[in-house]
Amino acid sequence: MFKRIAIALSVLALVFLLGLVGGALFQKLSGARSPGQIYGTSTVIKQIQGLSELVTVKYVMEKVVVLDVPPESLLAQMFAGQSRLILLAHGITKAGIDFQQLGTNDLRIDDKKIFCKMPAAKITDSYLDDTKTQVLERTTGLFRPFDRNLEQNARRQAVDDLKRSARYNGILKEADERARTQLTNLFHQMGFSEVEFR
Repeated sequence: MFKRIAIALSVLALVFLLGLVGGALFQKLSGARSPGQIYGTSTVIKQIQGLSELVTVKYVMEKVVVLDVPPESLLAQMFAGQSRLILLAHGITKAGIDFQQLGTNDLRIDDKKIFCKMPAAKITDSYLDDTKTQVLERTTGLFRPFDRNLEQNARRQAVDDLKRSARYNGILKEADERARTQLTNLFHQMGFSEVEFR
């Protein structure tokens, strides 16, 4: 009877020991953060820079661009007429943050609290969707040569106008707010309990 109890206790102790070893191995292999583990600034920066250029906001807008090219002289205006192009521009403007600019001076770690100075949000791309952008009207004065650059100039003006509109409507502020939310989630996953942005 005593021998059976001793064997049962030995088996239980062995199972418990195997459980401890297996749990420790699993935690090490899965890269889970132990409660005492502290990340260094360079490790955190590598994690953030892994996000590279984070595009957080995309605005889709339409704008009508009217481009008039009057003749050089009053006499030419009377006889040659005026060139005009009306373009319905369908554009996309994106904004985000380039985390490659983040340096060691932009982060400070204090136990489980992290302070972060983020790079400024910027417009990362702005372009016209050619499938939805169309010329609504094109007129060339009676005695004027066809202006090949008129549509290209209207398109360039449309992209500039769309960037200005996106800035005016708060695309940079929205990109900054979304980037902070995503970084906060990343920091919490890394085990930091408090995040402060400067």
